[in-house]
Amino acid sequence: MKGTRRLNRFGSKSFGKLHNDINKAVDSVMSTSGEVSSLVYAEHLLNLIETQDDNNLNKFLKNLLSNYDIDTKKLAKDVKNYSSEKTEENLIKINNSSEPKWVELFRRLNSTSNGTYRLVKLRERIRSLNNPELKTFDSGLLNLFKYWFNPSFLVLEKIDWETPANILEKIIEYEAVHEINSWDDLRARLAPTDRQCFAFFHPLIPDDPLIFVEVALCLGIPKSIQKIIKIDRDEIDIEEANTAIFYSISNCHNGLLGISFGNFLIKKVAKNLKRELPDLNQFLTLSPIPGLMKWMEEYAPITFERCTDKNCSDEELMKKTIKYLTESDRDDGLPNDPVGRFHIGNGASLERINLNADLSEKGLSQSYGIMANYLYDLDVVEENHELFFKNKIVQTSNEIKTLKKTYKN
Repeated sequence: MKGTRRLNRFGSKSFGKLHNDINKAVDSVMSTSGEVSSLVYAEHLLNLIETQDDNNLNKFLKNLLSNYDIDTKKLAKDVKNYSSEKTEENLIKINNSSEPKWVELFRRLNSTSNGTYRLVKLRERIRSLNNPELKTFDSGLLNLFKYWFNPSFLVLEKIDWETPANILEKIIEYEAVHEINSWDDLRARLAPTDRQCFAFFHPLIPDDPLIFVEVALCLGIPKSIQKIIKIDRDEIDIEEANTAIFYSISNCHNGLLGISFGNFLIKKVAKNLKRELPDLNQFLTLSPIPGLMKWMEEYAPITFERCTDKNCSDEELMKKTIKYLTESDRDDGLPNDPVGRFHIGNGASLERINLNADLSEKGLSQSYGIMANYLYDLDVVEENHELFFKNKIVQTSNEIKTLKKTYKN
């Protein structure tokens, strides 16, 4: 409301009435042409939208869809005109008439105080309504966000123990892979020089990260997440480190689902670390395998029952995990596991599978404690990316290839 009060002091009354009827408020935003008056009306409307309960928000969005959708008759006329006379003017008319009018409304709302962040939160609410009739708003906002959150706009910042507390609190809140249970826990991940964290920020949302990745600088490849996130451990000299382990990557806003920040973040951080620490020669993840146990329930039920009774052999576990991570049961041919889809699609290769790597309750329930290392070889990562989407073959290390052949024999 602060932004509205500030604008009112500059004479918003001269622009007309600020309607409390939300649909009339929409009309005011869409009918005005003055820059300042448009801002006043848009701020007022966004405030109204944010006060709606779920039921009224549903009604408002349905009304918006009815009154500010594409004018199909005008579009058909514009297409007909362009088909007979292919001029720039006629093409512009098609571009304008083929876009729903509510898209322009969201653009105007974006110009308000903190409007970009507030629209991200609005998309979160729309998604939470779980109403198929409103999916067009979900996809429409996503298309706008893909322009507004273009990677070239994003700012990479290092998060450490000196970062302002309001941002550190968000790191605790948003951590999605390995829960941060205390400030001591957070300190162990940020204060030592061999534990680092990097985040992307948007210039219009400077105090709220979009995505962040936590990195462990190590000697060799650790086989357990417990060793990485342990609070009491011996810190190493980062000048001696030869391996960077990306052990947690967290997207911070459900309203930005569908925008892939992670691929740019990992590659940018890896290149920055290599520049600062030339002796780093390995960049890998230590990744969860969140879909493994569900897959085993469906595709290997006998093995699954034995695993839950803790009577499953290491060999059988390894065999099933390799099959799950390298062979697709999906119609699109992409990797079964969501984390695997991200890293393989990003140009990484499956390097190693680690048994008993995450013995937390979450790790055991998702994957019986198994984790995977995905290798980011900066020399071939882009080539791998292109190759994967061409042939859908998961790139693997010689170790994985050997194990796979062994299990087939």
